[in-house]
Amino acid sequence: MPDELSPVEAAPLMCAGLTTFNALRNSGARPGEVVAVLGLGGLGHLGVQYAAKMGFHTVGIARGKDKEPLARKLGASVYIDSQAQDPAAELQKLGGAAAILATATSGEAMSAVQGGLAVNGTLLVIGAVPSMQVSPLFLLSGCRSVKGWYSGTSIDSQDTLAFSARTGVRSMNETFPLERAAEAYDRMMSGKARFRVVLTIGQ
Repeated sequence: MPDELSPVEAAPLMCAGLTTFNALRNSGARPGEVVAVLGLGGLGHLGVQYAAKMGFHTVGIARGKDKEPLARKLGASVYIDSQAQDPAAELQKLGGAAAILATATSGEAMSAVQGGLAVNGTLLVIGAVPSMQVSPLFLLSGCRSVKGWYSGTSIDSQDTLAFSARTGVRSMNETFPLERAAEAYDRMMSGKARFRVVLTIGQ
């Protein structure tokens, strides 16, 4: 555990942070290439930070113009409002994405961005959705792929914490004392938490 991270800061990085960091560093994308993050929630707000700190040309994709300030604050150099723009077409204008980190919990949103992949690009699915549509012809015509990604190992957790401490990546958290665990759980399940809920003990 790096001394620079408090327990509240470190806790979400051991799950949401680990998943996004590990997926990005194993995506095959190289610094300077376009990497898009679909969704700016609990996973996505970390994914944008990691992508930017890794040196990717980072694109944030979410619904609504109101999310643009957050995306840019997190490190996105480009923001795409998927309600007003075709995200796949906008990514292709940038040359196509070497990787798209799909954190949104919408199979429809994931299907809508796949057309933004560059040749040899990878759609990394880390948002759990029951189904999504994929175009086999599009995958075949550009050696593109769709890949699921889980979290990682204990060593990956250490790497995530060390990278976060060095580069300033931090989770945006709401804290609750342990006695209010049920309330904290309801807050998380409602989808209103910004963006992770952390229980504190003995504070």
